[in-house]
Amino acid sequence: MTNRDNQHLIETQGPFSPQLQAKVDALKAKRQGMSLGSVQFDSPLLLAPMSAICNFPFRLLMEDLGAGGTVSELISCHGINYKNEKTRQMLRIHPREKNVGIQLFGEDEVAMSEAAKVAEEFGPKFIDINMGCPVRKVVSKGGGSALMKDPSKLGSFFALMKKSIQVPLTIKIRTGWDADSINAQEIVHIAHNEGVEFVAIHGRTRTQAYKGKADWELLERVAVDSPLPIIGNGDLHSPVLTKRRMEETECSALMLGRGPLRDPFIFLTSYLEDPSQSPFGPQDFKEIVKVYYDYVREYTDMERSHLIQMRKMIVWFVAGFSKVAEFRGNMFKAQTIEEVFRLSDEFFDELDARGKFSKRIDLEKPFMMGGHG
Repeated sequence: MTNRDNQHLIETQGPFSPQLQAKVDALKAKRQGMSLGSVQFDSPLLLAPMSAICNFPFRLLMEDLGAGGTVSELISCHGINYKNEKTRQMLRIHPREKNVGIQLFGEDEVAMSEAAKVAEEFGPKFIDINMGCPVRKVVSKGGGSALMKDPSKLGSFFALMKKSIQVPLTIKIRTGWDADSINAQEIVHIAHNEGVEFVAIHGRTRTQAYKGKADWELLERVAVDSPLPIIGNGDLHSPVLTKRRMEETECSALMLGRGPLRDPFIFLTSYLEDPSQSPFGPQDFKEIVKVYYDYVREYTDMERSHLIQMRKMIVWFVAGFSKVAEFRGNMFKAQTIEEVFRLSDEFFDELDARGKFSKRIDLEKPFMMGGHG
């Protein structure tokens, strides 16, 4: 069979075995496509941008598993303009990705506009401005959530970027810099005046980072009064929480970040009548690990990167299963990709053999509290 035949098979039947693909397709059929401004998505559940995570292997897997759209990891405008090879790698979009945006960060509107022109050449559906990253090395230079500190500068910033590209311009923000400067609503109106298509809002301030709870009351108020479509983001860590929010929200869409790392099927199971009863078992997890590995090998031929990517992703995927602490320790000691898959296969096969398995994730425990997007 030729590569072209293989590609056609993937496009028509999906990347999974017939058994898993049937379960995936049955839940995908429950979704409804929608638009945010002029941008079309396959569902209102989107993958949030996360640093060092949302390259095309992970984005593509999440689209395969029901994400209505995705956004790249945050990418430095200066790295693009300096023609840094590693940065250009981050801009790559897989031919099968349908609904992906590229997110840029930086403090200078000219540099951001020049970088946006380059990013557009890679074929995204939209260009997104990162105005939410709380990490010190980003905000200390004036990028990320630091852009929210002085809204008076944003009109010209948005206008110049909008003028530099043909695809839609979008932004991702927080509720404000701190509790004394909640200005998400003001920024939404500025964005609307300059032709921004939609706004994603993480329900915390910059000073909160990822601590405390996302302020969904504020997000809902902003969504009700907004002239632009609003995507709500924050604390949607389980299918139960996501389904409940979908049913209640005034937001036009929801964005999930950390949730899919521990439950990669969340974009599908959130559509179940009872989201706590997932039809996906250990062998399904075992299979998507293999598919993800195929995508990682397409992305880079560096074997060390394969090892690092697979170890961390598998450890996230198994969160909540029994006997995971010992497995996690062994996985991070693995020094070859063969050992990684031996450990992974043994873990999922043992779960399957026991016949009783469930994911029990303590949502009160901190998870990925550092900067990731």
